[in-house]
Amino acid sequence: MSVSRIASRPLRLLLAFLCVAAGLAGLLAGSPAAAKPYHKAVWIPVEHEIERGLESFLQRAFAEAESRGADLIVLHINTPGGEINAADSIGQLVRQSPIHVVAYIDNQAFSAGTYIALNANEIVMTPGSSIGAATPIDLAGNAADVKIVSGWANKMESAAKLNNRNSDVARAMVEIDREFPGLKPKGTVLSLDAERAKQLGYADQVVANKEQLLAYLGVKADELETIEPTVGERVARFVTSPVVMSLLLIIGLVGIVVELFAPGFGVAGTISLCAFGLYFFGHYVAGFANWLHIGLFVLGILLMILEIFVPGAIVGALGFVSIVTGLVMAAYDTQQGLASLGIAVLVTVIVAFVLIKKFGIKGLVSRFVLGDVQRNEAGYVAPKDQRDLLGKAGIALTPLRPAGVVKIEGRRIDAVSGGGFIAAGTSIAVVQVEGTRVVVQEQEQKE
Repeated sequence: MSVSRIASRPLRLLLAFLCVAAGLAGLLAGSPAAAKPYHKAVWIPVEHEIERGLESFLQRAFAEAESRGADLIVLHINTPGGEINAADSIGQLVRQSPIHVVAYIDNQAFSAGTYIALNANEIVMTPGSSIGAATPIDLAGNAADVKIVSGWANKMESAAKLNNRNSDVARAMVEIDREFPGLKPKGTVLSLDAERAKQLGYADQVVANKEQLLAYLGVKADELETIEPTVGERVARFVTSPVVMSLLLIIGLVGIVVELFAPGFGVAGTISLCAFGLYFFGHYVAGFANWLHIGLFVLGILLMILEIFVPGAIVGALGFVSIVTGLVMAAYDTQQGLASLGIAVLVTVIVAFVLIKKFGIKGLVSRFVLGDVQRNEAGYVAPKDQRDLLGKAGIALTPLRPAGVVKIEGRRIDAVSGGGFIAAGTSIAVVQVEGTRVVVQEQEQKE
């Protein structure tokens, strides 16, 4: 046996060992748990509609996760979509977080939910889940304005590029009037199931359930911490949704109108106050309303209550303006506040019209105009005409400064001085009579 053959055997063994070691290193490098051993993981739910209340909760949750020393956040996303502005703010929160963020989708992440997921560092889906269908729509359910669609498509594209995902896929999820060969025909929007999303790079991993997700991430279930919304934050999420906002304002304003047709302050007024109270509570907890807005609203309510006891349109009008100002300023977005208030006012006008048709304008006007009729049968007696006193003389029973009491032909008459101060006991003469107003002057003494 030659020396060269003897020397080649250990060399081959060494090369084989190095290949195996390199393979194992590659496998370990491909394991997220090995590449990034997470020390503390936090689970945060992103459920239901995307709106400003959710944004407020997530801001607190991310801050709390950072304060706990977390190095992994799992966003459990299950949403049909929601507001573009809220999604934009949440997306910014996710991508700017110093913590590694994984979006976990086990049902749906449509529209705004897709955008939030694209801003995460990783996307993990389960079989049967879906992502995409991100075309913005208006309140009527129709496609939004072309400018809004274009702007949203650009944001989706930018979010996709954060983790080197195909930007055409992101745009195909938004743009209806454009064909994307190999993705979708014109006139449709793109949505992806888990397997298709993984093929296109829109899912980094597909797992069967939460347990497999944690195994994929190298996180133990008993070490996973969860940050849930508080009761107040849940109420805030419910109240700050555009539909509920409009509904609460409708109930509040209609309650005021109904109260104007009813004597005193009753059920309608109470329901109205409850609706407005819930509106402000939700917006205050979410961080949108402050005490100035609440103060304006309370001032308006007090003025409206004062209107009940002091008829006159001015006080009521000031109260209404104060209420409206407080409501709009408390909304998370002035435009949305005005839109919701506009819907509420429209419904309120319709209700007012129906009430006027049913009960007549008298029911409303009586709250602002004194409508009592003073009849003789009730003991009311109209004052007598005082024109017969014109030119007659008398004496001042009290000083006139300028008003006082005079005595004429044995009658006590309320009178005013037409020429300055008149002392008691001074002789006077009536120089002018206007209804019940008697004007007197000091009578010159004849020598």
